[in-house]
Amino acid sequence: MTSASNKKTNIAIALIAALLGACATQEQLIADNSGVATKDSRLVRSGVTAVQGGVLLARSFHVDPVNRPVSNAMSLGSYLVKSTSGLMRRFAIGAAVFPSLETQPIPEVSNARGMNLETWEKDLDRIVGRKSSRGTINFLVDGEQYFPRMLDAVRDAEESVDIRTYIFDNDDYAVKVADELKEISEKVDVRVIFDGIGNLAALRANPESMPADFETPVSMERYLERGSKVQARTLSNPWLTGDHTKTTIIDRKIAFIGGMNIGREYRYDWHDLMMEVRGPVVDQLQYDNDKAWAKASVFGDLANFLAFLSGKKKHADRTGYPVRTLYTRNFDSQIYRAQLAAIRRAKSYILIENSYFSDDETLFELATARRRGVDVRVILPSRGNHSSHDASNLIAMNRMLENGIRVYRFPGMSHVKAAVIDGWASVGTANFDKLSLQVNKEVNLATSDEKAVGELLDKLFIPDLERSEEVYELADVTLQARFIEVVIDEVL
Repeated sequence: MTSASNKKTNIAIALIAALLGACATQEQLIADNSGVATKDSRLVRSGVTAVQGGVLLARSFHVDPVNRPVSNAMSLGSYLVKSTSGLMRRFAIGAAVFPSLETQPIPEVSNARGMNLETWEKDLDRIVGRKSSRGTINFLVDGEQYFPRMLDAVRDAEESVDIRTYIFDNDDYAVKVADELKEISEKVDVRVIFDGIGNLAALRANPESMPADFETPVSMERYLERGSKVQARTLSNPWLTGDHTKTTIIDRKIAFIGGMNIGREYRYDWHDLMMEVRGPVVDQLQYDNDKAWAKASVFGDLANFLAFLSGKKKHADRTGYPVRTLYTRNFDSQIYRAQLAAIRRAKSYILIENSYFSDDETLFELATARRRGVDVRVILPSRGNHSSHDASNLIAMNRMLENGIRVYRFPGMSHVKAAVIDGWASVGTANFDKLSLQVNKEVNLATSDEKAVGELLDKLFIPDLERSEEVYELADVTLQARFIEVVIDEVL
């Protein structure tokens, strides 16, 4: 309980300090009737962050225990169990298991045949606890492919648009998307939910490419609703757990899911991946969205329970190949279990591209796979968006190189979250860190369909391996970076 309490206390202190700072300058924060700030953008962002932080803090301490008592207790219990067991595992891996493994020779790549995917999928039913659904996936690489396609689908909507995202930024591109949603809300139902902590963090940073004269909305929730029929809600964060899910669902039949939030960097600056999905699996994603929307209401857990009782409805087309949803939820780390199990079974190759890599157990299993002769390759960003994660990635990169894993640095920031293991793909919202694999709400889609996996290789992994620079030399790591890596492993 100490770790969770300390983390909560530290953030509470930071939020209170920011709130007090905002009170001293609140007379400088002026907004017109559209909710758009008319003063300096950076000052506005700081002030809005402080005010919204204070509101989020109040909800976490005083509101959530009342209208979300079950969720609150489960989030705390899950966080404590995973933190305690995770700390013990990391200590064992670092102190004994990894040193023992590193005494073994690293063989040449075996070029063996991959694991039996039919057997794997049956075993995965047991590992996850349910059978696969069905659907089709079209991979959309970068904002250039995703946002125009998503906005076209929004404009063509006939009944509903449901957006569930970690961040709905208030930069110029996010406002453009908001304006599209406001316009379409005159003829279809539009619901938008975003994470409290995620959006709070986003407000603190201006994208480098954002026009200097852009006037920032004070609140995206207010901006979306003002002058339109859009309904917007902010998800609370019991015990600082976040909802890192990113889905947009059109007419309950088409879903977009992947790594992209709504903001300028995702549209123009970063490398990322989304999926356009159709078929019965969309019904599951819609069901998840409906429960999240209900839970974000003033009735909290009660509304969530009623949405649960209403069950999953059938709206999407009944076509497609096997596609399964994998989740990270309280006491249920499906993505983690599935990916570790796949790595342990791999016989031929493992390809991973991820922006944040700090999970020691995954790193150990990759090193073990390499000693079985598996061809293991990992793509990391050459420049991340968090210096703390950069330090953690650097140490992970060195350990990979020491264990025969081939490492590539993607030019710039890659926010992709994808893995292909012997022909089985797992793609979605989850990073390779503690938050995504054990704490936050996450969803990946997984499939062994040969055509879909081949498309992922052709569109993403092969081009990214070609444009990335392979790393051969160990990086110099400072004592400060090592300390940061320990903190990242425990907290993030």
